[in-house]
Amino acid sequence: MLRIRGTIGDLPVDLTLELDDGDWAQLGAQLQAAKPEVAAATATPGRPLSQDDVIWQTARELLRQAGQMSGPDLLAQLEGLTGNTAAGKRLLVRLRHSPQVKVESSADTPVYSWV
Repeated sequence: MLRIRGTIGDLPVDLTLELDDGDWAQLGAQLQAAKPEVAAATATPGRPLSQDDVIWQTARELLRQAGQMSGPDLLAQLEGLTGNTAAGKRLLVRLRHSPQVKVESSADTPVYSWV
């Protein structure tokens, strides 16, 4: 079981997800595939990754798999990942400053590319 608590705007959220063994295995495999050396470097021995670490790795993997995304499209994906606009924007700024990400200005919108 996975419990997510927080807010969406002013509304409180308390969500419980029930995952079977196959779902947990699939989630774990995707996180390991995202960047195993980052997972190993981020986690300290005996301490699992925090939810923020998991979301950050997932955001990076999202852009890596896409290869390239416009700023608005990436923000929409990050908002969906985090559940709110502010957290999505924080991830977008964090990606902008990541050494694995290149940001280019196009005519209308920035384009984020995985290096």
